[in-house]
Amino acid sequence: MSGRARLMWDEAVTGYDFGPDHPMDPVRLALTRRLVTALGLDAGLEIVAAKPAGESTLRLVHREDYIDAVRAASADPAAADPSYGLGTVDDPAFAGMHEVSALIAGQSVAAAEAVWQGEVLHAVNFAGGLHHAMPGGAAGFCVYNDAALAIARLLELGAERVVYIDVDVHHGDGVQAAFWEDPRVLTISLHEHPRTLFPQTGWPQETGAGGAEGSAANIALPAGTGDAGWVRAFHAVVPELVADFRPQVLVTQHGADTHFEDPLAHLAVSLDAQRAVQEACHELAHEYADGRWVALGGGGYAVVEVVPRSWTHLVGIAAGRPVAPETVIPEGWRQEVFARTRQLGPMRMTDGRSPVGWSEWDAGYDPADRLDQAVLAARRAVFPLRGLLA
Repeated sequence: MSGRARLMWDEAVTGYDFGPDHPMDPVRLALTRRLVTALGLDAGLEIVAAKPAGESTLRLVHREDYIDAVRAASADPAAADPSYGLGTVDDPAFAGMHEVSALIAGQSVAAAEAVWQGEVLHAVNFAGGLHHAMPGGAAGFCVYNDAALAIARLLELGAERVVYIDVDVHHGDGVQAAFWEDPRVLTISLHEHPRTLFPQTGWPQETGAGGAEGSAANIALPAGTGDAGWVRAFHAVVPELVADFRPQVLVTQHGADTHFEDPLAHLAVSLDAQRAVQEACHELAHEYADGRWVALGGGGYAVVEVVPRSWTHLVGIAAGRPVAPETVIPEGWRQEVFARTRQLGPMRMTDGRSPVGWSEWDAGYDPADRLDQAVLAARRAVFPLRGLLA
């Protein structure tokens, strides 16, 4: 093994740009990369730019006609076909869309290859995590589903058990759909309840099909869930399923849009709770997957205040150099934030809520509590299918 951790990065990924009025501002990627450097984390990383995913790789998940439609919209945005989810409000077509989407996918696929082949223990692509893209269409700001492509490549390389954990505020619907009938992949999504948020999927009763019943788990949380409830729900469901599945590699998606400042959703999670769950995923990888961990970004639309700090914590954890929450953010980075956005950047790597307080599920639950009802629904739906006690 040549190194502990690899950061997948090519400055060209910031070309994934739906336009000035779109909430997915690529400045969040550039500012994250600069903060990683400003805090000295580069020294613990191999930084690698991978090639774009080619046609054969994209077809591991996506239909040929859809890839052709993306290419056509990329060459002529005015000709985008809305029947493929292209040229819509969520996914406006732009010149070069195919190329940069394939580049982001290529980083995630290469991250998975490096981890599986033992080149590194952990690999991070915070530009990835575009989990809504379907085999035949774009959706939810996502053109190619790099997370699903990374998993599909792991299976192609011989992996027999892969766990995918998605803690984005939105349901990881595209990844679940890609492996709905594949018992080799366990998808676990912790998200805001579909009654109140896009994509209106991720109900507890969605558990897989076609011989893969019990291979999908969904914890649908009530709007307003904060740190203690979010972390409690994670620990009440995820570790037990991972322990049962015994994955050979862990793939995780860390959308930062669970944060209380995110403008597109309704959870009330802090940066400190996000960091706690990142640490928990890291520990699960070491406990059950021999440390093999592919960590991706995802959503996150508080592009200055939240996303760069959250994903820099993720990079630090993967690099074995976790950033202390009380760390003061270098003034040079804050100056760059102002120069790029005319916003004032945060002062520290915390929201002041660390340590995060939460109660263990085994200590008891309240069946009248909405958070505990969500956890119970998830456990009762999937645990018996796996031979576990709900």
